[in-house]
Amino acid sequence: MTSPEETYRRTTPRSRELHERAVAVMPGGTTRTTTYFPPYPLYIERGEGCFIWDADCTERVDMLGNYSAMILGHAHPKIVEAIRDQAARGTGFAAANPVEVELATLLCERVPSFDAVRFCNSGTEATMFAMRLARAFTGRPKIARMEGGYHGTHDYAEVSTHPLVDDAGPPDAPIAVRDSIGTPEWALENVVVLPFNDPDAAEAIIRREAGSLAAVILEPIIGAGGVIAARPVFLQRLRDVTVELGILLIFDEVISFRVGPGGAQEMYGVTPDLTTLGKIIGGGLPVAAFGGRADVMELLDPRREPNLAQGGTYNGNPLGMAAGLACMRELTPDVFAELNRKGERVAEQLSEVFASHGVPAQINGVGSLLAIHFSDKPVVDYRAVAASDKKRMRDFFLALVNHGVLMAPRGMGAISTPMDEDVLQRFVDAVDEVVGELKPAWGSG
Repeated sequence: MTSPEETYRRTTPRSRELHERAVAVMPGGTTRTTTYFPPYPLYIERGEGCFIWDADCTERVDMLGNYSAMILGHAHPKIVEAIRDQAARGTGFAAANPVEVELATLLCERVPSFDAVRFCNSGTEATMFAMRLARAFTGRPKIARMEGGYHGTHDYAEVSTHPLVDDAGPPDAPIAVRDSIGTPEWALENVVVLPFNDPDAAEAIIRREAGSLAAVILEPIIGAGGVIAARPVFLQRLRDVTVELGILLIFDEVISFRVGPGGAQEMYGVTPDLTTLGKIIGGGLPVAAFGGRADVMELLDPRREPNLAQGGTYNGNPLGMAAGLACMRELTPDVFAELNRKGERVAEQLSEVFASHGVPAQINGVGSLLAIHFSDKPVVDYRAVAASDKKRMRDFFLALVNHGVLMAPRGMGAISTPMDEDVLQRFVDAVDEVVGELKPAWGSG
């Protein structure tokens, strides 16, 4: 049998050529580590709807959508029109602009926790400022976060996102582990790590650290870490204990905001003090935001002293604001409901596919988000993700690329509005074919 890598090399010569050029001018040949996978990344030249075409003109179903950002697919006519119209009027000014007011108003109407909002350019910036704001508001230095959660790449975020389990302490009392060789020691000292979906253990740690804890930040649905939904009791316990102890609760909804008009917080009925957004709110352009309670956000008001300054040449950039506003206006409650219906059905079909082949796999799905885990046990936290079969996932991912589907190398996917039943069946059929091809090499169980 030809290996997935051999097939990939044979069918993507132009991507290989581009990568060979790229390594001369960019470390590893990429400017975004998450787009790299061995033997070399796929180079995409264009996208339309839910399809993408690589440098060799091969068409694929885009089941990733720029890591869940492209909820309306590629080159949506309303977004293209909004960008074109704004570009003709100017692409950036050292001033406020009318479009940011419109998008801010829309978000404050939809997000339960938003009394006020500030824009930035990436999820990393949004979580960085939300954490800084929490420290400024409370006067405390530490931030608690979930083991296996992802909040970007600033220093406070680069802790215990993907630790080696042997180095991470016991499951109910994880220790802070640096994610990067550049993460400073002070970050480890000021980040408290909590076990996801274990309310008793998390509460005990929060109470122990309460005197120095500014905030607890978490994804109510862990996205990049495996599409793991929080148990309702877990979120409610966090809300109750943080209120009691005067600790801010921050929901990172950069990914999970796509599960409904008001995001996961609306779905769960739990309102945090601050929320971070990104991905879908930019309509495909680099836009993110953080917002929340009026008394906390007031610290950013330049009319008061002291205030927390937040600059950024491209904050509220009119191109991004226009694209984001066009996207959000398309996302009505009916559109979200249809996306979530499709997501639920695809998750069911994938479970049936793996069961029919006798290959143990868990399909984690919430709304239009899904993730495949090669494991025979439910994936409810980071330790369960870490125990899944990574070798099978690498084979599966590359073979799926060869069969005309792009997901994340870790098995995450996201459904977009242009995907009709035929496209989704094409995806499910590709998974069926890939598992059938790879199963002999994998063996049983």
